Amino acid sequence: MGKTTYKRLKGSQSFRQRLLLSTLSSTPIIIDEIRADDMIPGLLRHEMSLLRLFDTVSDDCVVEVNETGTRLKYKPGIIMGGKNLVHNCALTRSMGYYLEPLLLLGLFGKKPLSIRLRGVTDDPKDPSVDTFRNASLHILKRFGVPSEGLDLKIEARGVAPEGGGEVLLTVPNVQTLTAVQWVEEGMVKRIRGWTFSARVSSDFEHSMRFAARGIFNNLLPDVHIFNDHKSGPQAGKSPGYGITLVAETIEGCYISADTTVSCGRTDETGEVDEEKQERKPAEDTGVEIASWLLQEIEKGGVVDSTHQGLLFILCALCQQDVSKVRVGPLSPYGVETLRNLKEFLGVTFSFRPDPSTATVVLTCVGSGLVNLSRKLS
Repeated sequence: MGKTTYKRLKGSQSFRQRLLLSTLSSTPIIIDEIRADDMIPGLLRHEMSLLRLFDTVSDDCVVEVNETGTRLKYKPGIIMGGKNLVHNCALTRSMGYYLEPLLLLGLFGKKPLSIRLRGVTDDPKDPSVDTFRNASLHILKRFGVPSEGLDLKIEARGVAPEGGGEVLLTVPNVQTLTAVQWVEEGMVKRIRGWTFSARVSSDFEHSMRFAARGIFNNLLPDVHIFNDHKSGPQAGKSPGYGITLVAETIEGCYISADTTVSCGRTDETGEVDEEKQERKPAEDTGVEIASWLLQEIEKGGVVDSTHQGLLFILCALCQQDVSKVRVGPLSPYGVETLRNLKEFLGVTFSFRPDPSTATVVLTCVGSGLVNLSRKLS
Protein backbone atom coordinates (compact mmCIF):
# COMPACT_ATOMS: atom_id res chain seq x y z
CA MET A 1 0.00 0.00 0.00
CA GLY A 2 1.44 3.35 -1.05
CA LYS A 3 0.86 6.60 0.72
CA THR A 4 -2.72 7.91 0.28
CA THR A 5 -2.89 11.16 -1.62
CA TYR A 6 -5.73 13.40 -0.54
CA LYS A 7 -7.53 16.01 -2.62
CA ARG A 8 -7.51 19.25 -0.64
CA LEU A 9 -10.62 21.42 -0.53
CA LYS A 10 -11.72 24.41 1.50
CA GLY A 11 -14.97 25.72 2.93
CA SER A 12 -18.38 24.32 3.76
CA GLN A 13 -20.06 24.81 0.37
CA SER A 14 -21.48 21.77 -1.48
CA PHE A 15 -20.37 19.49 1.34
CA ARG A 16 -22.90 16.82 0.42
CA GLN A 17 -21.82 16.61 -3.22
CA ARG A 18 -18.15 16.57 -2.37
CA LEU A 19 -18.71 13.58 -0.09
CA LEU A 20 -20.82 11.80 -2.70
CA LEU A 21 -18.42 12.34 -5.61
CA SER A 22 -15.44 11.52 -3.43
CA THR A 23 -17.08 8.18 -2.55
CA LEU A 24 -18.16 7.32 -6.10
CA SER A 25 -14.77 8.20 -7.60
CA SER A 26 -12.83 6.71 -4.63
CA THR A 27 -10.96 9.98 -4.10
CA PRO A 28 -9.85 10.63 -0.50
CA ILE A 29 -10.44 14.27 0.49
CA ILE A 30 -9.41 16.74 3.18
CA ILE A 31 -11.68 19.75 3.69
CA ASP A 32 -10.18 22.65 5.69
CA GLU A 33 -11.67 25.85 7.06
CA ILE A 34 -15.24 24.55 7.41
CA ARG A 35 -17.08 27.65 8.73
CA ALA A 36 -13.88 28.60 10.59
CA ASP A 37 -14.99 32.23 11.10
CA ASP A 38 -18.61 31.54 12.02
CA MET A 39 -20.19 31.98 15.46
CA ILE A 40 -20.72 28.20 15.53
CA PRO A 41 -17.70 26.84 13.66
CA GLY A 42 -17.32 23.44 12.02
CA LEU A 43 -19.68 20.83 10.68
CA LEU A 44 -23.39 21.19 11.43
CA ARG A 45 -25.56 18.44 12.88
CA HIS A 46 -27.01 17.32 9.57
CA GLU A 47 -23.53 17.16 8.00
CA MET A 48 -22.29 14.91 10.80
CA SER A 49 -25.42 12.81 10.32
CA LEU A 50 -24.65 12.56 6.59
CA LEU A 51 -21.14 11.31 7.39
CA ARG A 52 -22.66 8.63 9.61
CA LEU A 53 -25.04 7.67 6.82
CA PHE A 54 -22.13 7.24 4.37
CA ASP A 55 -20.44 5.11 7.02
CA THR A 56 -23.60 2.98 7.37
CA VAL A 57 -23.88 2.10 3.68
CA SER A 58 -20.16 1.60 3.04
CA ASP A 59 -17.45 -0.56 4.49
CA ASP A 60 -13.99 0.47 5.58
CA CYS A 61 -14.41 4.23 5.16
CA VAL A 62 -12.24 6.40 7.41
CA VAL A 63 -13.58 9.67 8.84
CA GLU A 64 -11.48 12.00 10.98
CA VAL A 65 -12.85 15.31 12.24
CA ASN A 66 -10.84 17.69 14.44
CA GLU A 67 -12.17 18.97 17.79
CA THR A 68 -13.77 22.12 16.44
CA GLY A 69 -15.19 20.32 13.40
CA THR A 70 -13.49 22.74 11.00
CA ARG A 71 -11.31 20.09 9.34
CA LEU A 72 -12.48 16.80 7.87
CA LYS A 73 -10.36 13.97 6.54
CA TYR A 74 -12.41 11.44 4.60
CA LYS A 75 -11.19 8.27 2.91
CA PRO A 76 -14.06 6.51 1.11
CA GLY A 77 -14.57 2.78 1.49
CA ILE A 78 -16.45 0.23 -0.61
CA ILE A 79 -20.18 0.92 -1.02
CA MET A 80 -21.83 -2.18 0.41
CA GLY A 81 -25.56 -1.47 0.36
CA GLY A 82 -27.37 -4.23 2.25
CA LYS A 83 -30.73 -4.93 3.87
CA ASN A 84 -32.34 -3.80 7.14
CA LEU A 85 -30.16 -0.71 7.55
CA VAL A 86 -31.51 2.08 9.76
CA HIS A 87 -30.40 5.69 9.99
CA ASN A 88 -31.70 8.43 12.29
CA CYS A 89 -31.41 11.68 10.36
CA ALA A 90 -30.56 14.93 12.15
CA LEU A 91 -33.72 17.02 12.52
CA THR A 92 -32.14 20.22 11.17
CA ARG A 93 -32.76 19.11 7.56
CA SER A 94 -35.43 16.91 6.04
CA MET A 95 -34.90 13.53 4.40
CA GLY A 96 -34.63 15.10 0.95
CA TYR A 97 -31.11 16.15 1.97
CA TYR A 98 -30.09 12.54 2.64
CA LEU A 99 -32.09 10.83 -0.11
CA GLU A 100 -30.34 12.36 -3.14
CA PRO A 101 -26.84 11.04 -2.30
CA LEU A 102 -28.36 7.75 -1.06
CA LEU A 103 -30.05 7.05 -4.40
CA LEU A 104 -26.75 7.37 -6.25
CA LEU A 105 -24.71 5.43 -3.68
CA GLY A 106 -27.25 2.61 -3.70
CA LEU A 107 -26.93 2.14 -7.47
CA PHE A 108 -23.20 1.47 -7.23
CA GLY A 109 -23.28 -0.77 -4.15
CA LYS A 110 -22.24 -4.38 -3.76
CA LYS A 111 -25.73 -5.50 -2.77
CA PRO A 112 -29.15 -3.88 -3.32
CA LEU A 113 -29.82 -1.21 -0.70
CA SER A 114 -32.77 -1.27 1.68
CA ILE A 115 -32.62 1.42 4.37
CA ARG A 116 -35.09 2.93 6.82
CA LEU A 117 -34.67 6.66 7.48
CA ARG A 118 -36.21 8.32 10.52
CA GLY A 119 -36.61 12.05 11.11
CA VAL A 120 -38.24 14.98 9.30
CA THR A 121 -39.93 13.82 6.07
CA ASP A 122 -40.95 17.23 4.73
CA ASP A 123 -39.68 20.77 5.17
CA PRO A 124 -39.67 23.91 2.99
CA LYS A 125 -35.92 23.73 2.26
CA ASP A 126 -35.39 20.29 0.67
CA PRO A 127 -37.53 18.34 -1.83
CA SER A 128 -40.32 16.44 -0.07
CA VAL A 129 -40.44 12.64 0.09
CA ASP A 130 -43.45 12.76 -2.29
CA THR A 131 -41.30 14.59 -4.85
CA PHE A 132 -38.66 11.87 -4.57
CA ARG A 133 -41.21 9.11 -4.96
CA ASN A 134 -43.08 10.66 -7.87
CA ALA A 135 -40.44 12.62 -9.79
CA SER A 136 -36.83 11.78 -8.83
CA LEU A 137 -37.22 8.00 -9.17
CA HIS A 138 -38.58 8.47 -12.72
CA ILE A 139 -35.44 10.41 -13.66
CA LEU A 140 -33.29 7.44 -12.57
CA LYS A 141 -35.33 5.08 -14.77
CA ARG A 142 -34.35 7.17 -17.81
CA PHE A 143 -30.73 6.15 -17.24
CA GLY A 144 -31.46 2.43 -17.36
CA VAL A 145 -32.11 1.82 -13.65
CA PRO A 146 -34.56 -1.10 -13.36
CA SER A 147 -37.91 -0.12 -11.83
CA GLU A 148 -38.18 -3.31 -9.76
CA GLY A 149 -36.48 -2.80 -6.43
CA LEU A 150 -36.57 1.01 -6.82
CA ASP A 151 -39.10 2.28 -4.33
CA LEU A 152 -39.75 4.75 -1.52
CA LYS A 153 -42.45 3.87 1.02
CA ILE A 154 -43.68 6.64 3.32
CA GLU A 155 -44.58 4.89 6.57
CA ALA A 156 -45.02 7.91 8.86
CA ARG A 157 -44.96 11.67 8.33
CA GLY A 158 -42.71 13.90 10.38
CA VAL A 159 -42.65 17.70 10.22
CA ALA A 160 -40.00 19.98 11.75
CA PRO A 161 -39.06 20.67 14.54
CA GLU A 162 -39.64 17.28 16.23
CA GLY A 163 -39.75 14.96 13.21
CA GLY A 164 -40.91 11.44 13.94
CA GLY A 165 -41.39 10.44 10.28
CA GLU A 166 -40.17 7.22 8.71
CA VAL A 167 -39.53 6.12 5.12
CA LEU A 168 -38.19 2.91 3.60
CA LEU A 169 -35.94 3.34 0.55
CA THR A 170 -34.94 0.43 -1.69
CA VAL A 171 -32.44 0.89 -4.53
CA PRO A 172 -31.27 -1.84 -6.96
CA ASN A 173 -27.66 -2.13 -8.22
CA VAL A 174 -26.59 -1.31 -11.75
CA GLN A 175 -23.45 -2.26 -13.66
CA THR A 176 -23.30 1.04 -15.56
CA LEU A 177 -25.76 3.82 -16.37
CA THR A 178 -26.94 4.28 -19.95
CA ALA A 179 -26.26 7.58 -21.69
CA VAL A 180 -29.36 9.57 -22.65
CA GLN A 181 -30.46 11.86 -25.46
CA TRP A 182 -33.18 13.76 -23.62
CA VAL A 183 -34.00 17.10 -25.20
CA GLU A 184 -37.76 16.98 -25.88
CA GLU A 185 -39.98 18.18 -23.04
CA GLY A 186 -43.33 17.75 -24.77
CA MET A 187 -46.67 19.16 -23.62
CA VAL A 188 -48.03 18.49 -20.14
CA LYS A 189 -50.61 15.69 -20.25
CA ARG A 190 -51.54 15.33 -16.57
CA ILE A 191 -50.93 16.85 -13.18
CA ARG A 192 -50.89 14.77 -10.03
CA GLY A 193 -50.66 16.13 -6.51
CA TRP A 194 -50.29 14.80 -2.98
CA THR A 195 -51.27 16.75 0.11
CA PHE A 196 -50.69 15.62 3.65
CA SER A 197 -51.64 16.83 7.09
CA ALA A 198 -50.25 15.55 10.35
CA ARG A 199 -51.62 16.43 13.78
CA VAL A 200 -53.77 19.20 12.27
CA SER A 201 -57.28 19.24 10.78
CA SER A 202 -57.64 17.76 7.30
CA ASP A 203 -59.39 21.03 6.30
CA PHE A 204 -55.95 22.43 5.50
CA GLU A 205 -55.62 19.81 2.79
CA HIS A 206 -59.05 20.56 1.32
CA SER A 207 -58.22 24.27 1.11
CA MET A 208 -54.87 23.64 -0.61
CA ARG A 209 -56.39 21.16 -3.06
CA PHE A 210 -59.32 23.42 -3.89
CA ALA A 211 -57.02 26.42 -4.49
CA ALA A 212 -54.51 24.49 -6.62
CA ARG A 213 -57.22 22.86 -8.73
CA GLY A 214 -58.82 26.27 -9.27
CA ILE A 215 -55.69 27.29 -11.18
CA PHE A 216 -55.11 24.03 -13.12
CA ASN A 217 -58.68 23.30 -14.16
CA ASN A 218 -58.64 26.20 -16.62
CA LEU A 219 -55.60 24.69 -18.32
CA LEU A 220 -56.07 20.92 -18.59
CA PRO A 221 -58.69 18.34 -17.64
CA ASP A 222 -56.55 15.58 -16.14
CA VAL A 223 -55.77 16.92 -12.66
CA HIS A 224 -55.97 14.77 -9.57
CA ILE A 225 -54.71 15.63 -6.09
CA PHE A 226 -54.64 12.81 -3.51
CA ASN A 227 -54.93 13.45 0.20
CA ASP A 228 -53.06 11.75 3.01
CA HIS A 229 -54.32 12.67 6.46
CA LYS A 230 -52.23 11.06 9.20
CA SER A 231 -53.11 10.70 12.85
CA GLY A 232 -51.69 8.81 15.81
CA PRO A 233 -48.12 7.45 15.62
CA GLN A 234 -48.05 7.83 11.81
CA ALA A 235 -48.41 11.59 12.12
CA GLY A 236 -44.99 12.08 13.73
CA LYS A 237 -44.38 14.44 16.61
CA SER A 238 -45.10 17.91 15.21
CA PRO A 239 -48.15 19.41 13.53
CA GLY A 240 -47.95 20.57 9.93
CA TYR A 241 -49.26 20.14 6.41
CA GLY A 242 -47.82 20.21 2.91
CA ILE A 243 -48.45 19.81 -0.80
CA THR A 244 -46.45 18.31 -3.69
CA LEU A 245 -47.46 18.76 -7.33
CA VAL A 246 -45.96 16.88 -10.28
CA ALA A 247 -46.69 17.56 -13.95
CA GLU A 248 -46.09 14.71 -16.38
CA THR A 249 -45.49 15.47 -20.07
CA ILE A 250 -46.16 13.32 -23.14
CA GLU A 251 -42.40 12.76 -23.46
CA GLY A 252 -42.22 11.32 -19.93
CA CYS A 253 -40.67 14.30 -18.12
CA TYR A 254 -41.72 14.95 -14.55
CA ILE A 255 -41.69 18.55 -13.28
CA SER A 256 -42.32 19.05 -9.57
CA ALA A 257 -42.97 21.73 -6.95
CA ASP A 258 -43.60 21.27 -3.24
CA THR A 259 -43.68 22.95 0.14
CA THR A 260 -44.46 22.19 3.75
CA VAL A 261 -45.85 24.41 6.48
CA SER A 262 -44.77 23.50 9.97
CA CYS A 263 -47.28 24.79 12.51
CA GLY A 264 -45.30 26.63 15.19
CA ARG A 265 -45.43 25.19 18.66
CA THR A 266 -45.96 27.15 21.85
CA ASP A 267 -42.83 26.89 23.97
CA GLU A 268 -42.70 26.21 27.71
CA THR A 269 -43.44 29.83 28.64
CA GLY A 270 -46.70 29.60 26.72
CA GLU A 271 -45.59 32.20 24.16
CA VAL A 272 -46.50 31.44 20.59
CA ASP A 273 -43.69 31.04 18.06
CA GLU A 274 -43.32 34.01 15.74
CA GLU A 275 -43.79 31.70 12.78
CA LYS A 276 -47.29 30.83 13.95
CA GLN A 277 -48.43 34.44 13.94
CA GLU A 278 -47.12 35.03 10.42
CA ARG A 279 -48.50 31.85 8.87
CA LYS A 280 -50.58 32.42 5.76
CA PRO A 281 -53.83 30.58 5.03
CA ALA A 282 -53.66 27.15 3.40
CA GLU A 283 -55.38 28.44 0.23
CA ASP A 284 -52.44 30.78 -0.36
CA THR A 285 -50.04 27.85 -0.02
CA GLY A 286 -52.02 25.93 -2.65
CA VAL A 287 -52.05 28.89 -5.04
CA GLU A 288 -48.36 29.57 -4.47
CA ILE A 289 -47.24 26.01 -5.27
CA ALA A 290 -49.56 25.73 -8.27
CA SER A 291 -48.09 28.98 -9.64
CA TRP A 292 -44.57 27.76 -8.88
CA LEU A 293 -45.22 24.56 -10.84
CA LEU A 294 -46.47 26.61 -13.80
CA GLN A 295 -43.33 28.74 -13.60
CA GLU A 296 -41.14 25.62 -13.64
CA ILE A 297 -43.03 24.33 -16.70
CA GLU A 298 -42.64 27.73 -18.38
CA LYS A 299 -38.86 27.72 -17.83
CA GLY A 300 -38.66 24.61 -20.01
CA GLY A 301 -36.19 21.76 -19.71
CA VAL A 302 -36.68 18.04 -19.04
CA VAL A 303 -36.41 18.46 -15.25
CA ASP A 304 -37.29 21.26 -12.84
CA SER A 305 -34.61 23.48 -11.29
CA THR A 306 -34.34 21.45 -8.06
CA HIS A 307 -33.44 18.29 -10.02
CA GLN A 308 -30.73 19.84 -12.21
CA GLY A 309 -27.95 18.67 -9.90
CA LEU A 310 -29.20 15.07 -9.89
CA LEU A 311 -29.57 15.08 -13.69
CA PHE A 312 -26.03 16.37 -14.27
CA ILE A 313 -24.49 13.85 -11.87
CA LEU A 314 -26.34 11.00 -13.62
CA CYS A 315 -25.09 12.21 -17.02
CA ALA A 316 -21.53 12.40 -15.73
CA LEU A 317 -21.65 8.88 -14.25
CA CYS A 318 -22.88 7.28 -17.50
CA GLN A 319 -20.87 4.93 -19.69
CA GLN A 320 -18.38 6.65 -21.99
CA ASP A 321 -20.92 7.85 -24.47
CA VAL A 322 -22.47 11.22 -25.27
CA SER A 323 -25.39 12.39 -23.13
CA LYS A 324 -27.44 15.35 -24.22
CA VAL A 325 -30.06 17.03 -22.01
CA ARG A 326 -32.10 20.21 -22.10
CA VAL A 327 -32.68 22.29 -18.97
CA GLY A 328 -34.20 25.67 -18.22
CA PRO A 329 -32.10 28.54 -16.82
CA LEU A 330 -29.30 27.03 -14.70
CA SER A 331 -29.97 27.10 -10.97
CA PRO A 332 -27.10 27.99 -8.56
CA TYR A 333 -27.16 24.36 -7.38
CA GLY A 334 -26.87 23.16 -10.98
CA VAL A 335 -23.85 25.41 -11.60
CA GLU A 336 -22.18 24.21 -8.40
CA THR A 337 -22.77 20.60 -9.48
CA LEU A 338 -21.10 21.21 -12.85
CA ARG A 339 -18.01 22.60 -11.08
CA ASN A 340 -17.80 19.65 -8.70
CA LEU A 341 -18.18 17.14 -11.54
CA LYS A 342 -15.27 18.73 -13.38
CA GLU A 343 -13.15 18.61 -10.23
CA PHE A 344 -13.86 15.01 -9.18
CA LEU A 345 -14.71 13.13 -12.37
CA GLY A 346 -13.01 15.34 -14.95
CA VAL A 347 -16.29 15.61 -16.87
CA THR A 348 -16.92 18.91 -18.63
CA PHE A 349 -20.24 19.83 -20.20
CA SER A 350 -20.56 21.88 -23.36
CA PHE A 351 -23.40 24.42 -23.41
CA ARG A 352 -25.58 25.46 -26.29
CA PRO A 353 -28.11 28.13 -25.35
CA ASP A 354 -31.35 27.95 -27.31
CA PRO A 355 -32.58 31.58 -27.48
CA SER A 356 -35.99 30.68 -28.97
CA THR A 357 -37.05 28.77 -25.83
CA ALA A 358 -34.62 30.35 -23.30
CA THR A 359 -33.32 26.88 -22.44
CA VAL A 360 -29.82 25.39 -22.51
CA VAL A 361 -28.78 22.13 -24.14
CA LEU A 362 -25.90 20.47 -22.28
CA THR A 363 -23.74 17.75 -23.75
CA CYS A 364 -21.13 15.63 -22.01
CA VAL A 365 -19.25 12.36 -22.35
CA GLY A 366 -19.83 10.13 -19.31
CA SER A 367 -16.94 9.20 -17.05
CA GLY A 368 -17.73 5.50 -17.57
CA LEU A 369 -18.13 4.63 -13.90
CA VAL A 370 -18.49 0.84 -13.58
CA ASN A 371 -19.83 -0.88 -10.49
CA LEU A 372 -16.92 -3.20 -9.78
CA SER A 373 -18.11 -4.32 -6.36
CA ARG A 374 -21.39 -5.78 -7.58
CA LYS A 375 -21.48 -9.56 -7.56
CA LEU A 376 -21.98 -10.84 -11.08
CA SER A 377 -24.78 -13.36 -11.16
